[in-house]
Amino acid sequence: MLCLAPPCKTGFEIACDSNNTAGWTRLSSGFFESPHGLAFLHQLLCAVHFVLGQASDGGIRNICWLLELCQLDRFLATSFGAQHTVAVNIEKAIQQFGQEERARLAKEMSHREITLCEDETFHPQICLVAIEPVSNYLILEEYAAKRDASTWNAAISESLKPLSVTVIQCVSDQATALISHSETFLGVHHSPDLFHVQQDASRATSAPLARQTESAQKTLDVVNASYQQVAQQLDEFNENWPNSIKLVEEEQELQRRLPALEAARNIARKEFEVVQSRQHQARDARKGIGQDYHPFDMQTGVARKATEVEASLTARFDTLDRIVFQANLKPTSIARLEKAKRVLPSMIETLAFFWRLIAIRAAALNYSPAIVDVWKNQLVASYYVAAAAKRCSDSHERKRLGELSSSILAQARSRDGPLSSLSEMEVTQLEVQAKSAAELFQRSSSCVEGRNGQLSLRHHGLREITARKLQVLGVLHNFVIKREDGSTAASRFFGQPHRELFPWLVENLPLPSRPRSRRNVSA
Repeated sequence: MLCLAPPCKTGFEIACDSNNTAGWTRLSSGFFESPHGLAFLHQLLCAVHFVLGQASDGGIRNICWLLELCQLDRFLATSFGAQHTVAVNIEKAIQQFGQEERARLAKEMSHREITLCEDETFHPQICLVAIEPVSNYLILEEYAAKRDASTWNAAISESLKPLSVTVIQCVSDQATALISHSETFLGVHHSPDLFHVQQDASRATSAPLARQTESAQKTLDVVNASYQQVAQQLDEFNENWPNSIKLVEEEQELQRRLPALEAARNIARKEFEVVQSRQHQARDARKGIGQDYHPFDMQTGVARKATEVEASLTARFDTLDRIVFQANLKPTSIARLEKAKRVLPSMIETLAFFWRLIAIRAAALNYSPAIVDVWKNQLVASYYVAAAAKRCSDSHERKRLGELSSSILAQARSRDGPLSSLSEMEVTQLEVQAKSAAELFQRSSSCVEGRNGQLSLRHHGLREITARKLQVLGVLHNFVIKREDGSTAASRFFGQPHRELFPWLVENLPLPSRPRSRRNVSA
């Protein structure tokens, strides 16, 4: 008979056994009392607070609980008061790191032209948010008493003061204060947010047309059910009482009703097809606004003039106007669609503004007209399509746009093309300039909308975001969160690497406090 004895425990497992506290104490006390053990405890405590308390919403009480479950309360002070002090020290240190690193990087950065995406959020106090969209760097994130133009002017001026940048345009919704702040105070172009245009168009048509389709579907289902019921009864008469004289009149009544029900079913089916077609056409028109609002054709990569895009967008809005009229939608829907249409001139002006900037940069290139033409119509187009592919949510469309971008870039780099006369360094420099030029067209402030959503979730979890906590979250956004290539928003914005935040915290925070010694009280 085979007998399986339990495996022998190692010394570490015996020491860590919940019923062998003395063994755990003997094993760990020597290590944690040493300099290396104290350094480990210090780094561990910093990491727990950094990840659970600052980067997440774990809370101080959960941190205390975690330390006690790990039996580290024998070497660390794990009371709420002690850990609250650690949390405050970490917040102040993160705040200090952000201020010092921002000032240091600003002194060494090269001058650059930037776009600002601006918006406000509320939790419940007003929070002004401004982000540079290419790097996703937070320029401004602070609470304010108001959100008028003068408040925006003062806040942006203070935030931009140490930075070697020139703002060339602002992207936001159609708030009067933000437009005044952009055009009057900063004196730059204001680009309307495409998201709000599509949102107004969607509010005008999406739900009302969906309700009409749903109502037509219910009517069709009812008529279909009545028709099927009468047809089934007739089949039962023919099957069960084919020669019954008593049921002739009832059968004739059903036969008289069947053509009327069939006609009603055909009418209901046609009505359903009409309202469903309107719903699909409106959906395609709304989606088409975003597809058409590009300086380059997303099917071919060919440059499009502002007048061409205007014609396409006007056709999209005309389709929505026709559908709203045919569907006899309410005045609220008409008003929302009119609100979206009022932004169309600003959208076209943004495209014209982009092509003016491209012309200025093309004129500054010291190359032949043929090379400048390749730079403008192929290199810039390739990098713009590549950027659009990264933002695309549909995998098939993302792949198609990526292949289109690669084909355009390969055509620009062809051996028999104008760029073949240049050195590799010159071609690389032209491509860098083309990528920068492609980033000039900014049609959405989605980076700010996403940031506002994150802050709302934080506010929901914490119930309150203090001014210091808000600054801490901004430092984490700029200096900690990394993309797939390992870059942070700060390294992309300043164009240079920066110090790592966590090692700096470990080096600058005070060592953890020891637990209070327990006194034995005799009876």
